[in-house]
Amino acid sequence: MNYIYSMKPYCLLFVSALLFAACKPNSGIQNQTPVASKTIDTVIVDSWKKFYDSIGIQGCFVLYSPTDSTVRVFNPERAATRYTPASTFKIFNSLVALETGVIKDTNEIIKWDGEKRGNENWNKDMNLKEAFRVSCVPCYQELARRAGQTRMQHWLDTVGYGNKVTTPNIDDFWLEKGLEISPYEQIAFLERLYNNALPFSSKTMNTVKEVMLVQNVPYTMRAKTGWGLRVENSTGWYVGWVEKDGKPYFFANNIEFSKDNLVHSRIEISLAILRAEGIIK
Repeated sequence: MNYIYSMKPYCLLFVSALLFAACKPNSGIQNQTPVASKTIDTVIVDSWKKFYDSIGIQGCFVLYSPTDSTVRVFNPERAATRYTPASTFKIFNSLVALETGVIKDTNEIIKWDGEKRGNENWNKDMNLKEAFRVSCVPCYQELARRAGQTRMQHWLDTVGYGNKVTTPNIDDFWLEKGLEISPYEQIAFLERLYNNALPFSSKTMNTVKEVMLVQNVPYTMRAKTGWGLRVENSTGWYVGWVEKDGKPYFFANNIEFSKDNLVHSRIEISLAILRAEGIIK
């Protein structure tokens, strides 16, 4: 059964301000005061629970359609909670790297440092598009070091990305405890990127959107995975949007799992829900 709420009980999403505000106390989220031009109804979709239960994991899914002015969500409490962004931060990191000029374009080669790592896809020179596609952690650590903490903090503050926290370790603050963002905030950030409403140049934003391209026929999908390792359970992400018939559908999937072989479920569940909603086939 689905339940429809107008601006409650867990969140407020606004189009013009594109801000997130948690109504739940002690959620660990900094409350913000949005300026709204239009409110977005929240629909609680309990039927999506089966996609998580079938694999035996916990998670949440947020699906936002600006056209319908509706946010559909499973597990809204988790959707309002911040987690480490892990490799979904590569979207933001790419924006900063291009805007600051630490990498001139998507063709510039990021040199391999020569250190052999477990993921063979990372053990070579590559450009930004390939580094994004294979989610090359050392490549993006190098870009973050080039940008430096002062500039990175400036852009986190200017954009208002998650809790805006960095650590002294400029090359892992989005991987270890430090920077955190909620699924709702991921959606707001992605919509701003889609609309070229972030404080970066249009050229930078359009380039990053091209880098995010996953599929272009019969629909367009731009997305990024994330995998935050923890001592016991890991946090998995799949965030992005599908554009179909000129209409965008923004999604954020956040899961918690304990076995490495379940990491692919972040994508599988996302695609299953998008199919169930008739957005993709």
